[in-house]
Amino acid sequence: MPESGAGGPVVLVEEAADRTVVTLHRPDVRNAINEAMVRELHDVCARLEDRPRLLLLTGAGGTFAAGADIGELRERGRDQALQGINSRLFDRIARLPLPTVAAVDGYALGGGAELAYACDVRLASPSARFGNPEPGLGILAAAGACWRLRDLVGASVAKQVLLAGRRLDAEEAHRLGLVAEVVPSAGLLTRAHALLDRMSRSGALALRLTKLVADAPGGHPVVDDLAQAVLFESGDKDARMDAFLAGERVATPGRTS
Repeated sequence: MPESGAGGPVVLVEEAADRTVVTLHRPDVRNAINEAMVRELHDVCARLEDRPRLLLLTGAGGTFAAGADIGELRERGRDQALQGINSRLFDRIARLPLPTVAAVDGYALGGGAELAYACDVRLASPSARFGNPEPGLGILAAAGACWRLRDLVGASVAKQVLLAGRRLDAEEAHRLGLVAEVVPSAGLLTRAHALLDRMSRSGALALRLTKLVADAPGGHPVVDDLAQAVLFESGDKDARMDAFLAGERVATPGRTS
């Protein structure tokens, strides 16, 4: 499919009532992230901020994203770096109201890896490879890898990836906690949708506040209490607990309160 500006989108978007599925679609260049893709992903974020839904992010052609577009990076200077072209987008994805899942098949390198790191949960096929080779190009991984990867896998492994060029295969990523599951490529999206199905059965407001509290820097009991106070007053909480108690009474008819 042609790129934006040449007749078509570079991300494919499928909308459903409870989720949005986004497929990075520049398979001829292994889904390299260019400015057109950044713009289109910002558009997706705007829609999800306005109407929160779950997000599934994947790539076309057996690759998640093999990095940023080097041709564009070659032409960027100080002013473009200070704009944070990729980092602002990935931060926005990380802050989306409801959970995000990356289904990673094949390479997730450079900016592609940083995009996956920004999601809440990652699933991978056996062919998945995560890495940040930016120093080999004379730059650094400046769109979140230097701190997100450390939080995800620990400082030692993060420095091996960021400084020594180590690539994590799917099994290593799973063992280190970067990836939740390793699933055969043919079933990867099916498994990702099953995960989203499980999430969608939870209360949307409960998911949203849980994500906010989990991502809050430092953590504090007062934050937990305030979020719980909002949920305790919600009609969704009453309905779900009434349904749970009704089911419990059916399962144990002889029980007395």
